[in-house]
Amino acid sequence: MAIGLRTLEVDGVALELKVVRKRVKNINARLHGKTLSVSAPHRVSVRELDETIVELARKLVRRLRADALNSDGGAEAIARKVAVRFPEPPEVNEVRFVTNQTTQWGSYSPQTGIVRLNAALRQMPPWVLEAVVAHELAHTFYLEHSPEFWNLARSVCSKTDRARAFLEGVTWLAAAWDDLPPVERSQLVGGGSD
Repeated sequence: MAIGLRTLEVDGVALELKVVRKRVKNINARLHGKTLSVSAPHRVSVRELDETIVELARKLVRRLRADALNSDGGAEAIARKVAVRFPEPPEVNEVRFVTNQTTQWGSYSPQTGIVRLNAALRQMPPWVLEAVVAHELAHTFYLEHSPEFWNLARSVCSKTDRARAFLEGVTWLAAAWDDLPPVERSQLVGGGSD
């Protein structure tokens, strides 16, 4: 049973890595605080082990972050507050911030009552979160973005149009950030002067 110790950085998180080779079928990993403990069969190559460790560490760090994101219950309170404004309130059983939702701001499953929100929304003003929840719940009544859909969303959240413009700006900036000259970047983060 050989034990290897080293430091591994995954998604900006520094982890102490403990690897033990022993008689197991598969590579297993557990995260305890900032220590990643891995057990691996003797037959697995160092290259395969290293690749698998990074993959498992990413999954565990993301799960840890998702748990932390969802721990305060504030988003669930907002979602329930928004739901009761509908003529026929959709059921909200759970609200989750997720890190794997990269092409949309939110989703809602009427079957489970689960609202999923892009984790980036957690850093945005509450009225943006409220508008995204209203948007997702409005899809319970209208699947498409028809005039009736937008009227319902606006009746439930008066800041729907403002939040939509805000999110379009955030999306544009995220896509353009790397191409902006440093001077423009500094102006956008408050480092510039008029």
